[in-house]
Amino acid sequence: MHKIIGLFAALWLAAVLSCGPAHAEAAKRKVIIDDEGFALVHLMLLESDRIDVIGITSVSGNTWANRATAMALRGVEIAHRPDVPVVQGATYPLLNSEALTERWEALYGKLTWKGAWMKTWVEPTVQSDPVYYGPNDPVDLPQGNPKIKASPEIAANFLIRMVHQYPGQITIVACGPLTNLALAQRLDPQFASLVGELVYMGGSFNPHQVLNNVSAAEFAREYANSPRREFNARFDPEAASIVSRSPWPKLVVIPADPSTATQLTLDLLKRLEKAATPDIGKFIATMEPGFPLWDEIAAGYVLDPRIVTGAEDLYVDYNTQFGPGYGDTLSWREHYQPGLGEQKAHVVRAIDPKRLEAVMVKALAEGVKRGD
Repeated sequence: MHKIIGLFAALWLAAVLSCGPAHAEAAKRKVIIDDEGFALVHLMLLESDRIDVIGITSVSGNTWANRATAMALRGVEIAHRPDVPVVQGATYPLLNSEALTERWEALYGKLTWKGAWMKTWVEPTVQSDPVYYGPNDPVDLPQGNPKIKASPEIAANFLIRMVHQYPGQITIVACGPLTNLALAQRLDPQFASLVGELVYMGGSFNPHQVLNNVSAAEFAREYANSPRREFNARFDPEAASIVSRSPWPKLVVIPADPSTATQLTLDLLKRLEKAATPDIGKFIATMEPGFPLWDEIAAGYVLDPRIVTGAEDLYVDYNTQFGPGYGDTLSWREHYQPGLGEQKAHVVRAIDPKRLEAVMVKALAEGVKRGD
């Protein structure tokens, strides 16, 4: 009997020790963020107790890659996470260009948002006017320029190296055009298969206006005549198609659809500012309200998949023919896909906005508890 009691005691002690700090650290989910700047999506993942951000890669999209890199570097400084490497990625899409986009608009009509190529709004809007930069213009950030430097590595090479170092363990959260991921896959055909999960914000299926205010209506109205068009995919359709045909063990698509039920309101900004550390709170206070929570849904899904209230498994690809549907989302249910390599994706169609907001606040509060 004493031997049995002793055995149980030893097993109990081993279980307790296995739940110690080293085990908790090892259990954190490894994440690489691939994006075109620095915003709440980064802060949610950097501050969460359950996430180990092992790198941030930049890409051109909303702005050019050099500016996105500087924003990410300044962001990790503000978050007191200079240990997180920031690696600059692709400056240009694989084939698309500013000149091609202007030609497309002359033939098929104006795009609502062109990212780095945007010079002015097509019509009056409640949002701030865009500021146009060239791809090699000097960067001078309003929140101050970073003192730390980017990694000398190229983003695609960094991604390949990381997935080989941690096979099957890394979640990539991509919230910009998919150029870096497409380049990595073309350089190393094993790349996608070594990723644990890819969660990307991109594509559009059939969004509808949910919120009844001027700002929300402006964003939702874009989809009335172009329900399959979304900026990230439209900026680099060829990259989006390559990624759609790559062998990811798990692929989750966060399209524009659930974003129309969300908004970065002044109230939410104040709650996030209050929950965060003082330095992060000051940074949040400078953010412009009114935008949907596009990228934050992707981070929210990684932190708590229970935010999802509607989803569907579909085969997804993107139109790479230079015509009126260039960059549009293509999708099929089982048995109807053309069978050209397109992969089945878990497509998030609807979320619980209140639960997402709670996840955002909780993630920022966890950084305060750690004393970041």
